Amino acid sequence: MLQGALAGLAAGGLYAALAVCLTLMSRLVRVVNFSQAATGMFGAFVAVWLVTAAGLPIWLGSLLGIVLAGLLSAAIGWIAATWLSEASTTARSAMTVGPLLALISLSFILFGNKPQPFSPILGGPAFELGGVVVSQVTVAMVLLAVVVAVAVQLILTRTAVGTQLRALSERPTTAELLGIPSKPLSIAVWAATGVISAIAIVIVAPSQSNDATSLAMLIVPASAAALLGGFTRPGLAVVGGLALGVLSGLVAQIEEVALIRNFLPFLFIVVLLLWTQRKEVWDSAR
Repeated sequence: MLQGALAGLAAGGLYAALAVCLTLMSRLVRVVNFSQAATGMFGAFVAVWLVTAAGLPIWLGSLLGIVLAGLLSAAIGWIAATWLSEASTTARSAMTVGPLLALISLSFILFGNKPQPFSPILGGPAFELGGVVVSQVTVAMVLLAVVVAVAVQLILTRTAVGTQLRALSERPTTAELLGIPSKPLSIAVWAATGVISAIAIVIVAPSQSNDATSLAMLIVPASAAALLGGFTRPGLAVVGGLALGVLSGLVAQIEEVALIRNFLPFLFIVVLLLWTQRKEVWDSAR
């Protein structure tokens, strides 16, 4: 059981990192970004092509792919900030479904529909716990999720930029009247989350299912993790991602229930929604 739990931590760290990005987007620019994982996937696929076809070193190809993911995310953010600045959160979030589908389709056209030959950036064991080897990828992903969550909290509470971002999210019109550059700040948030998503996917993809659809659909478990914190609390998003990864690893070890592993994020979402709406549901039932 310990082996299954630790094996799920790498995926859990990935879910957590993406969940923190979703939380940041929802909290600061009023968007649930369904294309979050897709931009990271596309940047990672370009990185693979640069390494395998163009012959670039792994570090350079990965860096260029990560930068591309940030630029793609920034472009989507520019569209949202330019034409949907006054739209509702629902409308702005729905807009991101278009880039999600477009990036999946474009990856099929450019790279085919098969898993890509990712070269591991990290490999080998990091340490041993209870007779179970913990990989470097697992350690890196957990650390990435925690560091991003802590960094987000510190930036929002301890810096002038964080104050501007919070003002922008809570009173966007007032913030603009006070001279806060709302559009550049919004695009910067989009770009930063795109870079973080790509970094996480580039690290984990060699050890996970890495076809375009599987990587883009990581948005589902990431959303489940972000939902634990109500899309507003990065710390709980990390907890949700790690818990979902560990639970998935445990379930995979039990043959009788292993088939429900792929449905865990949906069950997680349903349970959380029922719990958060329990008073209304119970009142209606009575």
